[in-house]
Amino acid sequence: MDISIKLNQLIAQVETAIDQLVPRYAGEDAGPARIHDAMRYSLQAGGKRLRPVFVLSSAALFRPIVSAIPAAIALECIHTYSLVHDDLPCMDNDDLRRGRPTAHRQFDEATALLAGDALLTQAFVLLATHYSATPRLATALVAELADAASGSRLVGGQMQDLLAEKKNNASAAELDYIHLNKTAAMLEASLVMGGLVGEADSTSLANLRSAGRHLGLAFQIIDDVLDATADSATLGKTAGKDAKAGKTTYVSLHGIATARQLAQEQTDAALSCLRSLPGETEFLIQLAQALLTRVK
Repeated sequence: MDISIKLNQLIAQVETAIDQLVPRYAGEDAGPARIHDAMRYSLQAGGKRLRPVFVLSSAALFRPIVSAIPAAIALECIHTYSLVHDDLPCMDNDDLRRGRPTAHRQFDEATALLAGDALLTQAFVLLATHYSATPRLATALVAELADAASGSRLVGGQMQDLLAEKKNNASAAELDYIHLNKTAAMLEASLVMGGLVGEADSTSLANLRSAGRHLGLAFQIIDDVLDATADSATLGKTAGKDAKAGKTTYVSLHGIATARQLAQEQTDAALSCLRSLPGETEFLIQLAQALLTRVK
């Protein structure tokens, strides 16, 4: 299998669906044009589209009878909202995201804040609307995504990340807590939501969840390595900002060589889970392996 061909096909599906499913200004009844412009600016900035690709790929393992596209875009709305808010001056105060100015630089801080709020809400509009004919599935998808994005997971991890900036002795357990929630929660949700759309059994859902957990940690560890070793032009975001902010990272805590080894161990654990799934798992396995050697 040529992973790049399959990956580009899935990304193209995601880009088309984003354009179709995320509202654009359609007159005064739709609300101010500025909020729609800011939402679409942030969401259509490109990126890896890893989370929606995982939704589509995991659903395909089980031959779903309904489309996984709305679930994939809902998850990307949540991910993008989190990036918009992460970049705000009160958080990471970043000027560059996905290779272009962050939302608060392109528009203004208040508009970026509201665009993030609107993307968060749009995710649940998509799930409630597009899965209304299958209410049990709609409920399961909403519950999964809401939990992943909650104060106990994504938002809680971000809060702990901010608190950790104020201390120079964060432990390995504290660092894992941050990224099991800030990063891994959304990758767990992406694989599990695909499984839910495909009506996967409980064993398969558990393996999907475990794979997402391990891939989330591996992804974050490599992110930390790249932040310390790559340049801003390659990353599409500001390089070296973690060190400048004095943040505890897998690199600052363990060093680059050990961090890479930890990423390999987490990837191996994820691959073990993926190989236990039914269906054609080759693409997911190759994608997990490729994430370990990514350069941005």
